[in-house]
Amino acid sequence: MKKGFSYQVRKPISNMKMDKRVAILLCTYNGSKYLRKQLDSITNQTHQSWVIFASDDGSTDDTLDIIKEFQRRYGEDRVVLLHGPGKGFAWNFISALEASGNDFDYYAFSDQDDEWMENKLSHALKLLDNNQHKPVVYCGRTLLINEEGDEIGLSPLFNKTPSFRNALVQSIAGGNTMVLNKQARDIVIETPKWQEIVSHDWWVYILITGCGGEIFYDASPTIKYRQHQENIIGSNLSMLARIQRIKKLMAGHFKCWNDKNIELLKTFTGRLTPENARILASFNSNRNSNILLRVKMIFDAKLYRQTFFGNIALIVAIIFNKI
Repeated sequence: MKKGFSYQVRKPISNMKMDKRVAILLCTYNGSKYLRKQLDSITNQTHQSWVIFASDDGSTDDTLDIIKEFQRRYGEDRVVLLHGPGKGFAWNFISALEASGNDFDYYAFSDQDDEWMENKLSHALKLLDNNQHKPVVYCGRTLLINEEGDEIGLSPLFNKTPSFRNALVQSIAGGNTMVLNKQARDIVIETPKWQEIVSHDWWVYILITGCGGEIFYDASPTIKYRQHQENIIGSNLSMLARIQRIKKLMAGHFKCWNDKNIELLKTFTGRLTPENARILASFNSNRNSNILLRVKMIFDAKLYRQTFFGNIALIVAIIFNKI
């Protein structure tokens, strides 16, 4: 590992209730290159009460053969093959979340090219198991690895409290780290199927915080997030990636994404907490107003991003009417 990077590997939790059933939602599309490593890391979890739902979105490589190989090894009751909706990665995950059924205690998203640390599930469930009275989602930082599996760094560390005020303007964790309890899952699957989702992880963050749920952001990684040329969404750590984000912001991509998120939220207006409904109303009505009202919106809705430079970018977006 490169000098300067460190992370904590937790020991398996001895008092974990091993009967908690987890649906692992593995979404695939032409992912045969790294899929065996990911499946091996899942099957080697210290928490063994799981069922993998592999939702394939039309692969033409060896992906289906690999999934069927694991079906033969572990049984079709533990590795279930689903056919994705063919509407992109975000809807593949939401579709699998619904198709897995309501017989599980927890639901974990899984990308096809990462590797899970052996305590990924046990640690997430330990945090979530003490908060069953409301929708909760575990997510967190990741250990970055290259195509060969060498450790190359860590994803950004976010220290500010997750909230709806943050979620409206920033996604803080990849879906590949997320574990939802049943209450959170039951809300997310109500997402209207005729609308476009920008990203399933951002949408889960917005929706669950908006409905009064809680997000647990783990500062220590429990997955190895592989960086390669085929990544749909990478770590966004390089200077080039930051420049590209600025270009997208100024080109209106961020504003377009907010339009889509707000349109989705209209379906859940009655589920939002009164305070979050007020924040959303202020955000929606003022983001397209004159510059004075847009600036006032920052203080009224108290929107924030997780870093200093992120907040500078947010202010720039508001000034130039790109939010």
